[in-house]
Amino acid sequence: MPQMIMARFIGAVRRAIHLLPSKTLSYGLLLPSFQSHNATLKFRFQTRPYSSYEILKSPFDSNVLRILRNEIEYLSEDGPPTEPAKKFNSFTVEDHPGQQWVTMRSKFGEKEDIKIDVTMFDGCIFVPKLDDECNENALTREELRPHISLLVDISKGKDFDMLEFVCSAWPDCLEIQKVFIYRRGQLLLPRPWLGPSFKSLDDNLQNALREFLEARGVTDELSVFLHEYMMNKDRTELIQWLRNVRSFVEK
Repeated sequence: MPQMIMARFIGAVRRAIHLLPSKTLSYGLLLPSFQSHNATLKFRFQTRPYSSYEILKSPFDSNVLRILRNEIEYLSEDGPPTEPAKKFNSFTVEDHPGQQWVTMRSKFGEKEDIKIDVTMFDGCIFVPKLDDECNENALTREELRPHISLLVDISKGKDFDMLEFVCSAWPDCLEIQKVFIYRRGQLLLPRPWLGPSFKSLDDNLQNALREFLEARGVTDELSVFLHEYMMNKDRTELIQWLRNVRSFVEK
């Protein structure tokens, strides 16, 4: 009687094995092995590390990982980011991976040190865009203009104050917003007065200050470069963020 029961049991298991979907086999799961030695039944389940990992993950985690992998693959293959530039004209460019800004440095003459702190895209505006015939009475759509902020520090040594410019970099031009003096060693007031709005200054003074910056390499050309640079950095940071999230979910 025990032998008949054992034979029926083995037959049932074998039939179940034949009914297993082929997908289960693709994960490398070795099916039970039956040994008749001493009339005992021995099961051996052996899996590769990857298949074990996949089996232990919940359906929700597996779905997140699948989407993350697809996004990383797409961004890495469709217009992948390039190695960031290290120099632009007279400026060196220092990237800060994982942060939302870069630093540029240059010298002007023998005394002046120029440092520019540049944010990634920190805003945008929508402006009307003319149709192809440039008809002012036929505004058909809006154009997105992303914004980058710059803080330009011009120093003549540690014993001197710094002249600072707060600027906006648009895709095709650079605008000055504020000009003020930063006094070294002075406590930062809660609400310091940073001078008048640049646009409220006399036109001649505005032009003179623009020329002052342009002579030091802070130009519309720099603004165009920064937008191209930040587009590349934005993609690089996004891919790294996706990888960090994937790494966390995989643990």
